[in-house]
Amino acid sequence: MALIKLSREALIHNLDIIAHQIGGKDKIAVVLKDNAYGHGARMIAEAASAYGVRQAVVRLEREAEEIEKFFENVLILGQKPVQVHPKFSYAINSLEEISRYPNGARVELKVDTGMHRNGIAPEHIEEAFARMAKYGLICIGVMSHFRSADTLSSEWFWQRQTFESVKLKASVLAQKYGWSLRFHISNSAGTFRSSVCCDDMVRVGIALYGCLEMDVSLPQPEFKSVLSLWGDKISTRILKAGERVGYNGIYEATVDEVVSTYDLGYANGLDRLASNRYVTPEGKALRGRISMDSASFACDTDQLMIFDNANEYARAVGTIGYEILACLDKELKREWLDE
Repeated sequence: MALIKLSREALIHNLDIIAHQIGGKDKIAVVLKDNAYGHGARMIAEAASAYGVRQAVVRLEREAEEIEKFFENVLILGQKPVQVHPKFSYAINSLEEISRYPNGARVELKVDTGMHRNGIAPEHIEEAFARMAKYGLICIGVMSHFRSADTLSSEWFWQRQTFESVKLKASVLAQKYGWSLRFHISNSAGTFRSSVCCDDMVRVGIALYGCLEMDVSLPQPEFKSVLSLWGDKISTRILKAGERVGYNGIYEATVDEVVSTYDLGYANGLDRLASNRYVTPEGKALRGRISMDSASFACDTDQLMIFDNANEYARAVGTIGYEILACLDKELKREWLDE
């Protein structure tokens, strides 16, 4: 059966780089939303916890429930509280939603420092704090999000400056309401834009998984890809010169060649746009169209590595590694390859 292999050695290597960059493990929050970017949330959570990471970030409450035992706190980005939980904190993205949170919920206020996607405007911080107190919420953090930290431009600098102003104002307000706050804005790319980490936490996702890509003009950390995707052979045949393989016959053999079909298709996350154009890291060319549950390659190996870095497959289809990873079939078996 097709499977996903994970490298614990690569994961620890990446965590070491991140910890060195920010001055220790205590400030690391691992982003485990969407099944840990396709890697398997519980497996990555357990490994990160064993390393010494105590904070995690997810999108939904059910994701938090899956991994809560491994962490001291889990930040939930995209769902209002169904329950008041001592380990869960919830992002507040607008003034209007504050009144919809249950009394006693632990929350983290998102401030829009330039992304213009979620968060309150900086000038509304005082009002947001008053509303959170009115409705009995417990604010434990103030956060934001960089929009262009992976590119060389002025945007990282002015967003950083705006967030520093937010921190000063929020710190004063927190004393008024008796709240102890943590501050965080950096995603993976933002974590590597400065040699000094001046926040309480960084939220690392794509860097953790070894697929961070920065502008060529910016430093590129030597991360290792954690995930590789493998398919098992279903059948092999000699495709004779002039014969075509797969739906609509878009590939025609010019000479007799060996072609095998493997048990991975677009239902498993193999983007169909790679059809007839992708070549694996071991030089095996994809032949014809990717089907729902299978794809054909010019080889006869029993187990075929489709990719060992999602960014390479992403380039073949004109997208980003994030999308390839997040779309991987949750039902695929995942295993550590170095155990």
